[in-house]
Amino acid sequence: MKSKVQSPKSEVDELFSDIGLWTLDFGLMVVCLNRAEKRNALTRGMLERLGEVFAGVGERREVRAVVLTGAGREAFCAGTDIGELASLDVAEARAAARRGQEVCDAIESCGVPVIVAVNGLAAGGGCELALACHLRVAVAGARFTLPEAKLGVLPAYGGTQRLARAVGAGRALAAMIAGDGLTAEEAHRLGLVNRIVEGDDELLPAAESLAHEIAQHAPLAVRACLAAVTRGTRLSLEDGLALEAELFSQLFATADMREGTRAFLEKRAPVFKGQ
Repeated sequence: MKSKVQSPKSEVDELFSDIGLWTLDFGLMVVCLNRAEKRNALTRGMLERLGEVFAGVGERREVRAVVLTGAGREAFCAGTDIGELASLDVAEARAAARRGQEVCDAIESCGVPVIVAVNGLAAGGGCELALACHLRVAVAGARFTLPEAKLGVLPAYGGTQRLARAVGAGRALAAMIAGDGLTAEEAHRLGLVNRIVEGDDELLPAAESLAHEIAQHAPLAVRACLAAVTRGTRLSLEDGLALEAELFSQLFATADMREGTRAFLEKRAPVFKGQ
């Protein structure tokens, strides 16, 4: 089944029935949760396939950015399929949590900027997927929620850690234990959402536009920025600064660095090759 959310400029690669995947000619990969009839609720199989996709993204040098979105207009992702969770025992629950965390870690550390395009609700595991992405675009009225406490559990795909780091412990706890979800507008004020669009039809073009802006920059420098931030924020300031300096120095061995500085001095647009 092809996604209901797709660009007219794209060609669909039918890799999985519940995960749509297609590419654009300027190095953008679009990944779509393709289970609109269930508000794109995540099954174990979907998580495994997402993990496979993002584990291989960094090896594809032609990919400059990834957009992650959901089919339909009602939800980006309503969370993990509760039917699969209800029968888990303690050991199985621990394994399920680790599996979800590994997928979110794969997104965050894939080496390519990942932009999530949130159409409607991003709840539970869906919110955690969005938090693992590097940049976020949302439709006005979209909502980010972590309602797991209502089910007797907690967010376990990294949500307790990433949301607290993004918006502060107090606001994160309000979302988790008081049910105070974040609207797109509030998330934008807090810096969690980068851009808001008014209508569903504007969402994917806006995410693609942001990806296109990224694609104009030196890809190795972009990857280095991602590494400095995603890895550096888990380190002490001293170690983070050391990482920054090391990544900075490594770029001086690249052809793109020489091209970028030469183009600036020659007052022309650079032509980056990712080398």
